[in-house]
Amino acid sequence: QVQLVESGGGLVRAGGSLRLSCAASGIIFSINAMGWYRQAPGKQRELVATITGGGSTNYADSVKGRFTISRDNAKNTVHLQMNSLKPEDTAVYYCNANVNGGDYWGKGTLVTVSS
Repeated sequence: QVQLVESGGGLVRAGGSLRLSCAASGIIFSINAMGWYRQAPGKQRELVATITGGGSTNYADSVKGRFTISRDNAKNTVHLQMNSLKPEDTAVYYCNANVNGGDYWGKGTLVTVSS
């Protein structure tokens, strides 16, 4: 069974930074795309950023220039560096990964940005 576990969420003031991490564990043969999604209260889950196995990245317009996604293939981890945080970035952030051809999600980590 594959598991994704997020860490790094918390409370930060507007303008601050946080770094989220997600580690995949279990029987892993291959990991293709990895990414971060978020869900704010009362809203649908939305894409934040994705990164392919080759390192190509994609970002939501709302986070371009502020967030950076990266991955460590040797450690089966993906990270999200979040700078210049805004109150509207407040949400539960979920890690997603395509592992062994299947789609997996973490349980989420809460990011709260105070004004």
